[in-house]
Formats: sequence, C-alpha cells, structure tokens
Amino acid sequence: MDGIDTLRRVPANHIGGEWLAHADTMPAINPATGEEIARLPRSDARTVDAAVAAAVAAGASWRKVPVFERARICMAIAALIDTRREAIARVLSAEQGKVLAEAMGEVGKAADGFRLAAELVKQMGGETLPAEDPTKLVLTLREPRGVYGVITPWNFPVNIPVEYLAPGIATGNAIVWVPAPSTSLVACELMDAIAEGGLPAGVINLVIGEGAVAGDAVVTHPDVAAIGFTGSAATGRRIAERAAGKPLLLELGGNGPVVVFEDADLDAAAAAAAGGAFFNAGQVCAATGRVLAHRSIVEPLCDRLVEHARRHVLGDPFHQGTTMGPLNNAKVAAKVREHVDDAVAKGAGVLHGGRTREDLGSALYFEPTIIRDVTPDMKINREETFGPVVPVLAFDDDAEALQLALDSEYGLSVGVFTTDIVRGVEMARAIPAGIVNVNAGSTWWEIHLPFGGGSGTRSGIGRLGGRHTLEAMTELKMITVTMSGGMRP
Repeated sequence: MDGIDTLRRVPANHIGGEWLAHADTMPAINPATGEEIARLPRSDARTVDAAVAAAVAAGASWRKVPVFERARICMAIAALIDTRREAIARVLSAEQGKVLAEAMGEVGKAADGFRLAAELVKQMGGETLPAEDPTKLVLTLREPRGVYGVITPWNFPVNIPVEYLAPGIATGNAIVWVPAPSTSLVACELMDAIAEGGLPAGVINLVIGEGAVAGDAVVTHPDVAAIGFTGSAATGRRIAERAAGKPLLLELGGNGPVVVFEDADLDAAAAAAAGGAFFNAGQVCAATGRVLAHRSIVEPLCDRLVEHARRHVLGDPFHQGTTMGPLNNAKVAAKVREHVDDAVAKGAGVLHGGRTREDLGSALYFEPTIIRDVTPDMKINREETFGPVVPVLAFDDDAEALQLALDSEYGLSVGVFTTDIVRGVEMARAIPAGIVNVNAGSTWWEIHLPFGGGSGTRSGIGRLGGRHTLEAMTELKMITVTMSGGMRP
C-alpha cells in the first residue's frame, strides 16, 4: 500500500518518552480506497491522566532549560523532519487523502515552523516600565504557562500541530497533544521525529483517541493550564465552555468571501478563488467559501472559474498527474453533497462538477464544482462547506457587496479584488475578519504572520503565526524591585 511501507513503527501513544500500546483500538482508513491501513489506540481518560502527569514532571525542568538550548533542539527537530520529508508525506497522503505534492509541501512547512520558533524565541524579551514611585524598578518577562493541551484537526495534520508544538516547547511549556483520530497515523510519524530530535522525555506527549473522550479529558484536566485548538466553530465553542477560566488559543472555521469588483483583474481573481477552493480539496479553514462578484462580470468570471475546475484531475493521491484527492471522511462528504443539493433545489445552477465519483474507488471523491446564481439563503452561502466548491453570488454596488460580506457568522479570512486601492482598503477596514487580502485570495498567508478570527465572529480567539503564537503560549509576568535610598559609599 503506497505510503504505509514507510511507517517507522506500530502506531501507539507516546507518553513520558515511551511508545505505549492501548488495548482498545480503532481503524486508520485510507480515504482514497476505504481500506483499513492500521489500528490506532482509542485512548481513555486514564491515558490522559498519565500523559498529563508525565508533562507536569517534565515541565518542571524543561522550563528551566536555557532559551538557546531549547532553540537548538527545535532546529535539530526541523533537520530530522527534513530528512524524513518524503516518508512522512507518503503516510500523510495515504491517511489524509491530499496529493503527494501537497503533502510534501506541508511537511516542509512543518520543518520551517520549528526553525521559525527557534529563531523567534531567542529574540523574545520583556521591558522595563516607569513607575510613579521612584524607588521601584519595574520589569516584565514572559514565562511558560505550564502544561498546554493541544488538540489538532485532520486537514493539515502535520503543519497545524507544529503551529502549536514548536512555539510551545520553544517557550518552555510541556504539551499533551491529541490529534484528530482520522489522521493519527501521521501524528505518530511526526512524534517519532520530534522524540528522536533530542526533546527530553515527557515534554510532548501524544495521546490518540476520540475528541469527545481523550480531547475532553485534556481540556478539563485540572493540571492542564491552557488549551490550543484548531477545528470547527461548534467544537471550539464546546471547548471554551469546558475549559472555562483557562487561557485559550482557538483557530476555528471560516466561510470567507472573495469579493470581485467590476474593475478587478479577472484572471488573477479567478485563479485565486479557484486555488483557494480546490487546494486540499477545499478542506481549508480559509478556503474560498463564496465568491461575491459584481453582476457585470459574473459571466466572464464564471467562465474563468470553470476553466480552472476543468484543469483539475481527480484521483488517487499517489498517481502521477492527479491534482486533487478525495475528501477525508464521510461526514464532510455528506455536508458537501447536502450544500450542493440544497443550492440546486433553490435555483442555483451547476456550471461544472457537482458529482460524487464513486467510480474512482471511494464515495469520498467529489468533483471540483462551480455554482452560479447562489442566493444568501442557501446553505452553501451561510455555512462552511469545507469542500471543492465555488459558489458565486452577484451584487450590484459596493454597499450590497459589503452587506453580503457582513452577512455571515464567520470572520476568518477574506479576499478583495479591485484596482482601486482606496476601495480595497475601505472594504478591508469594514469587514470584521482577522485577515483581509486585497488583490489576493482568502487563503494567502505565511507562517510568520498573524492568523485568526475577528472578534464577535465564530472564527476563534487569538492569533497563530510567528511571535504571536509565542506570546499567546506564555504568561506576562511583572516583577518590581524596591531599591535602596541611594548608593552606598
């Protein structure tokens, strides 16, 4: 089976530096074929207790390790991930479903994430502050929060964990990590590289299990000081409730529009919108959730979008020439099907795609799809689809474009296309999203930049990316020193 021959070990939990099997197991499934490719632990709350205890024990000494030594270990882990890049990527493709080229890129970015954390933590400092009392010297510094619970999704199961793990250990935290069950096989591969990269036992502990059991046990554990989570808005809200009082870093869902005005470069807009919808089969939180197009350019824009859709080759992620693999699981496939069917039933027209392709070997294959004449009441406009679909809505003027953009519970990432820079900036300022890219798609981002949802939306709390994650995963401490009345003779 492609990819699986590269596995370094039997899948297991990694707690306190040891690989530990679990009596209860669950299957790892290849979404391209439906084949069971391994058995994974189905961990319970007792396993989480052991992992937290290991993190508490390791964290007591890890937080005292000098910053430059923690940075050195992060660099060593990055180098090891680089040497195993293809092996990890093949497991990632086999388990998640993305094409091998995308998997290779993801693993490469994961290595970059450890390097970035190593570089930034060496520059992380506090400040001295003035005080009214002249006898007081006031200092601030950043300290690790303690044991950090990290729960990660299946769409980018190597890079997204690193967005938490690398800054977390660089800043001196210990971590209990619960990956998504459907991509826990590749989590074992990443954990193997981290452990062999020189990280002391117990600093990161991998617990594989279902979110409602293992994840919830981490979130509610009294010895877990803070929580990092990337995933759906509904699960994020549940975590926020269950972890009440703990610091939270939550990167949640999006349904960001790509707004295309009549003066836009249509070639650039279509390429960005299609790329944002079809990359990773649309399973991206910042994906092109919907395209808002000025009515005068709907036809030529749709023509260009259809051309992009036609160029994609749907099929086995390991086959040469494939540009899009299957969706990861039956739940997301059912939602994509529901959204497309709802739009068609309410009057939208499918210009390309719209079909499930079971003939390719799995019911999880869904064609790259373009839909026009979408209206605000349709599910595909109101909810996060998380699949390879571009819904196009028309607007008549700037006010209506803004109204449609604001008519959403989400506020993660937006694209705006116009040659009028003032119009673009005004639109960016008016939309309460964490990211607005003018003349770029909603998916544009680099790992050192802040990424997260706007306040008052369902898209999360805090910012991932670069120094912003390091700051979120540390506690700001103030220290005051009362000085003597003067210098001694």
